[in-house]
Amino acid sequence: QVAMNTTVAASTGGIVVFGIQYSILRKYDVVAMCNGILAGLVSITAGCGNVETGSALMIGLLGGIVYKFSATSVEKLGIDDPVDA
Repeated sequence: QVAMNTTVAASTGGIVVFGIQYSILRKYDVVAMCNGILAGLVSITAGCGNVETGSALMIGLLGGIVYKFSATSVEKLGIDDPVDA
């Protein structure tokens, strides 16, 4: 179950960020998707053994959304972040 929750959260985070980025730019952005996967993995790390799969999906979704809007905020504030992660 731990491996499944980790995979579900990571893939959900990646898909969410990919969709948000595509809806904004109308271009496919694989780098943003990889950062979304990373955000999903970070989000599920603490609770991967204690949550159900549906909760892991929601955790990955929220992690991707939080990452995308925080990365946008950092960019608008003019803070230098070369990796954007």
